[in-house]
Amino acid sequence: MTKQQIQDQLLTIFSTVEGNTITAEHAGSCPVAGLQLFQPPLVGFGSAADPMFESYKEDGVIGPWFMAPQEWLPGAKSIISFFFPFTQAVCDGEARSQPDGTSPEWLFGRIEGQQFLLSVLQGLCGWLTAQGAAVCMPAADPRFAGITGGKTKLAHPEITSGTYSSNWSERHAAYVCGLGTFSLTRAIITQKGTAGRLGSIITDLELEPDPRPYTGLYDYCTRCGACIRRCPVQAISLEGGKLQDPCNQRSAMLRERYAPRYGCGKCQTGIPCQSRIPG
Repeated sequence: MTKQQIQDQLLTIFSTVEGNTITAEHAGSCPVAGLQLFQPPLVGFGSAADPMFESYKEDGVIGPWFMAPQEWLPGAKSIISFFFPFTQAVCDGEARSQPDGTSPEWLFGRIEGQQFLLSVLQGLCGWLTAQGAAVCMPAADPRFAGITGGKTKLAHPEITSGTYSSNWSERHAAYVCGLGTFSLTRAIITQKGTAGRLGSIITDLELEPDPRPYTGLYDYCTRCGACIRRCPVQAISLEGGKLQDPCNQRSAMLRERYAPRYGCGKCQTGIPCQSRIPG
């Protein structure tokens, strides 16, 4: 099994699985019929034995609740990380939306887009399994758990009311796999920017890790401050990065307004790193 074979199969599944284009029936009264959500995904490969994964268990990085690749999949050897960039139409919709709301393009990208991403990666998992590989997709694993303001099914004394985290991080996996570095908002800046969705698969296949074309966590961030000016709730600053509480309060408000959808992409659109590495 080669990395090229995996990437080729991914693109085949991406182009054949339904859901990347919103149908008129699914759009209903929302003006998004015919909207394509994603461009073809970027792929990065990393080693499950990369010492960075163990460092993620440290306080102040992620935390001791983080599960390393071998904990998700005994015998794990490789991580495959994916970035699905939103199309220009999705980004433009959110970039021109009112500060107090979210565009329908972004709402469908956030919810229907995530469903499509999971369908594609589940298809790839099925194909890898048929080739004899063992796989685990943490985001679809029943052991996956988020932490929102300390609320979680995880039992760790280190978790407090100020904890916003999870036991697997798509962003940190993407960093290990060479896909990009962190932004001021803690999003990942890839060759296709920050506006998109991330996913990952852990496997027992021995795959050559991709080189990381960076050394620092924030190498691709120019600290230009554009995301600060875009945030409607002043949750971002040069000094402190992103504050999770005001961001989550806004998310809760938007969830109530737009149910069953939710999401905000103000800090990922209308900025230099929306669709590229800035600078």
